[in-house]
Amino acid sequence: MAQFDVHRNKGGLRDSIPFVVVVQSAQFDRYRRRVVVPLVRQTLLPRSTPTVGARMNPVFVIKGIRVVLHPLDMVSVALDQLGEAVGSLEKQGQVIADALDELLTRSWD
Repeated sequence: MAQFDVHRNKGGLRDSIPFVVVVQSAQFDRYRRRVVVPLVRQTLLPRSTPTVGARMNPVFVIKGIRVVLHPLDMVSVALDQLGEAVGSLEKQGQVIADALDELLTRSWD
């Protein structure tokens, strides 16, 4: 499994969060856990959500389903809790890194 691989969500919220994307660097592959970000069905998010489609919440299409990256719910999961790998967002890796940067960068407002 590689950074930006997309896996099916095996958890109880799999209807609303069908997939997760691995964001953890390959530098930490020897650990038994992976840091993942949920990919939430876009249809379940309120249309008034101002960040959907913006830098922190980019939209992707996975297996024909429009999903939104949701970094605020990032979590570490055990390897055996990851579902089947269904694709990769490697080509959109910078977009995902930018979303995480938006979450983690200090705000000086």
